[in-house]
Amino acid sequence: MTEHDTGTGTGFKLGFGTNGFANHRLDEALRVIADLGYTAVALTLDHAHLDPFADDVRAQTERTAHTLSALGLRCVVETGARYLLDPLHKHYPTLVSDEPAARVDFLHRAVRIAADLDADCVSFWSGIRPAHVSPELAQRRMVSGVAAVLEEAGRHGMRLGLEPEPGMFVERLGDALALHAELGSPELLGITLDVGHCVAIEPVDAAACVREAAGLLVNVQLDDAMPGVHEHLEFGEGQIDLAGTLAALEEVGYRGVAAVELPRHSHAAPTVAARALAALRRAHGG
Repeated sequence: MTEHDTGTGTGFKLGFGTNGFANHRLDEALRVIADLGYTAVALTLDHAHLDPFADDVRAQTERTAHTLSALGLRCVVETGARYLLDPLHKHYPTLVSDEPAARVDFLHRAVRIAADLDADCVSFWSGIRPAHVSPELAQRRMVSGVAAVLEEAGRHGMRLGLEPEPGMFVERLGDALALHAELGSPELLGITLDVGHCVAIEPVDAAACVREAAGLLVNVQLDDAMPGVHEHLEFGEGQIDLAGTLAALEEVGYRGVAAVELPRHSHAAPTVAARALAALRRAHGG
């Protein structure tokens, strides 16, 4: 394949997220993704997929880097594992928790792993604001936490992608852009945009969100959704204008990874991934 050939004629790299292959060994998931025709992967660090807390994490990282290179897969690192930090509480602790140190440490580890994988960026989100934490305190914690992660990112030249997430403190694209500005518009801090989230909660469509975030986009997640519902759906099951969204990515000159994000579809991962790529090709002139 040529440098920008994804099988759809796009300038960005189409990928699939490993959180949708949770029942596969990581190396097998990567091979299936590549064999289907994807040229990128969104790799979620987790217990069974490159565990950042494993004693042999360096060896795991080296093996994964070799596999990615051999398969010609570009990579972004995702940090949304559900129970990696706490076996009882999903996605806990977060950057807005009372004790966020474990989350900051995890994100530091993710930055170092991403650098060793030659990944595009590390993607992360804010977390849900606890009821007893005021919005003002949560904002201070976000500024402090992101600043701490940016220090580590700066040591490794690694970009970060802040993802607005429905129900979390940084919920909409405007929230993420405001935080970016409050931090002084750091060069290494960009935006991860999940286009399904745009359908679910944004006041404008996904294509408009792409245009609004254009200069800061470092990572894109692809899925379908219904308005008002935070549920990742296969293409055609929701209301996203997939063709218009992909065209907007081309319009703004996005050249990063755009990976399908279906974290609850591992039970049929190869079939789902094949259907997704076929839908992407139909939507974008393939």
